[in-house]
This record gives sequence, C-alpha cells and structure tokens, in this order.
Amino acid sequence: MSNLNLGEHISQQFNEDLEEVRSKVLQMGGVVEEQLERAISALVNNDNDLARKVVKNDVRVNALEVEIDEECTRIVARRQPAASDLRLVMAVIKTITDLERIGDEVKRVAKMVHEELEGALSEEIRQELEHMGELVKRMLNDVLDAFARTDAKAAFEVAQFDKKIDVKYMVITRHLMTHMAQDPSQIPTILNVLWAARAMERMGDRCENIAEYVVYLVLGKDVRHVKPEDYEAELIDD
Repeated sequence: MSNLNLGEHISQQFNEDLEEVRSKVLQMGGVVEEQLERAISALVNNDNDLARKVVKNDVRVNALEVEIDEECTRIVARRQPAASDLRLVMAVIKTITDLERIGDEVKRVAKMVHEELEGALSEEIRQELEHMGELVKRMLNDVLDAFARTDAKAAFEVAQFDKKIDVKYMVITRHLMTHMAQDPSQIPTILNVLWAARAMERMGDRCENIAEYVVYLVLGKDVRHVKPEDYEAELIDD
C-alpha cells in the first residue's frame, strides 16, 4: 500500500481537525511556491520591484506557520492523541518549520537582487541559476504533492532528486570561482550571486527533510540519518 489511509489510522473524531491542519499546510506550501517563483524571476531578470514584493510578502509564510503550530498544540492538548495520531501532528509541525525556513531562504534570494549584480550575472550564470531555480520549484511542488497524498514512495523519489540540485550548485560554484579568479574586482558582486545559489541549495535540503517526514508518517520510521537504500525495500514491499 503506497498511501496512508487516514481513516484506518486516526480516530474519526480527529478527522475534521486534522484535515483542516493538512489543508493549511498545503496553503502555506502554495504561498512558499509563489514566493519562490517570484524570487527566481526577480534574480534572473534583476527585477528590484518584484524582489521587494517577495521580501514584504514573507510575513504571510510566518503567519501561517504560527497559526498551524498553534492549531497543532490545541489538538494535542484537547485530544491527547495516541502514538499513531501524534505521529501525524509531529510530521505537520516539522513540515511547517521547514516550509518557513524555505521561505527565509527565498527572502534571502530576493534580498540579493537589491545588490549590484551587473557584471556578475553573465548570460551563462543567469541560465544556470534559472535552471537551478526550476529544479528547486519542481522539488518543492513534488514534495507538497507527496505530503498531500501521504505517498511515501513519491516522497522517497523527491529525496533522491536533491542530488540534482547539489550537482547544479557545484556547477554554478565552479563557474563563479572562475569569474572571481579572472576579475577580482567582481568578487563582492559574484559572492552575492553565490549566496543566492547557496540559498537555493538549502531549499533543496529542506524539501528533502519534508520528504523524510512523509516517509516517517507512513512507515513510522525516522529515516533522517538512514541511507536511502536501507529503507527503500520497505517502500517496495508496502
């Protein structure tokens, strides 16, 4: 069985509260996706106005995290859930924490746009950053989909996808290092681009964390420090 049937694992009295919480998590994820889309566009197009909107809009992400966290606290205090029920609540709490941190990294990318980037953003680097942004957007979309469907196999695939983002980050880093060696006067601006790429690489790591929470929710197994091949068989047999 690839998906978790909430009706089989959670008492009926929890369904309404928990479905509302799950819905809010996806709402928060949607806001983060929109923020990410705008931040990448602002970076590759050097759009200061759009970057300012991204920075300003980060409060929406923070507000949703607080709202969901408070609702989870109320559920625990009011329902005193059993271990299997508590697992879902804990997965939600961890997920929104990483979504909020992705939001912080998105804001960091947007803030880099305010710096002087002319000369540092060659066409080659611009294309690489845009491609990296597309990879991160895909990973975030896929992990939110896995969360929505409580699909551990899909979450496992998302976790593996982070390797592509790491490779792209290394490619961009090598290009930027070469540029700095060729023109030391560009080092300050090139470092700003490097910090933006690093922020996107961290977003991939956060998405991987969320994928691991989905696996935990379905299998009841903490795989944060476990090699993927050591639990992949459980997903196949599930």
